Amino acid sequence: MAREIVRSAKAPGSPFFSQGVKAGPFVFVSGTVGTDPSNGQLTGHSIQEQTRQALANCEAILEAAGARLENVVEVGVLLTEPSDFPGLNEEYARWFPQDPPARYVAKLGVDLPGILVSIRMTAFIS
Repeated sequence: MAREIVRSAKAPGSPFFSQGVKAGPFVFVSGTVGTDPSNGQLTGHSIQEQTRQALANCEAILEAAGARLENVVEVGVLLTEPSDFPGLNEEYARWFPQDPPARYVAKLGVDLPGILVSIRMTAFIS
């Protein structure tokens, strides 16, 4: 099975990892934070604002791979502050209002200034 690196100008990138990788019918989206790709700045100080942007970044990477949010089968969320869990769920429910994918939430172990959330996804394209 060949793997294809997925890139999108509509999401932040890094020389240290691929935004996404497509392998067969699967798309793996790297952990993505709430950075606005147009200016490289965090989109806000609230968990809702950063979750919204992180999900928009993930969606842009999925689209570059030919997938959509409806194709997502698993989401991994890392929170800097576990107390932000209710705010995360508030915004997350807007993106996955029905039949959400499998998900895990854990504490982000690395201290990244200003970062409240990192979200990764796996999608299946049939």
